[in-house]
Amino acid sequence: MNAITIKTVTTVDTGETIDGVTVLGDYHMNGGYDWMELIGEHGWGVIPSWGSDGWDLGQWPYVMVAGIRTADGIGNLFGMATYCEGDVTCTFYRTKARFWEAISEQAFYHWKNGQAQGPADLPEAAAELPSRYRIPSMYHEAA
Repeated sequence: MNAITIKTVTTVDTGETIDGVTVLGDYHMNGGYDWMELIGEHGWGVIPSWGSDGWDLGQWPYVMVAGIRTADGIGNLFGMATYCEGDVTCTFYRTKARFWEAISEQAFYHWKNGQAQGPADLPEAAAELPSRYRIPSMYHEAA
């Protein structure tokens, strides 16, 4: 798969099919910093931190989470891509709330598994995260 393609996607939260969306795919040509630069040329941005205190989101340049806010004729469209040593997964959401929830789930996973520095008082499951851990950091508003 190409690192950047235009495809038809189905939103995770509403099940809508949307044509002509910029989708990120696997990137094994160079490293994570090169991927970050490439996706930036297409409107995507890597989210460096998450939660009220700006805890790490991923472990650069090996693990990163990127986002984009775009729109179609119906309204806003939010994309999230996860990068793990060149393997990329890309999902789209119609609502900002569900987009933020997806990012929060990624943050929890990386914090819980010691792949990123996060809060010391993590609950057992992502669904139990306090609201202060489910928002963009004050240093970076994600889309």
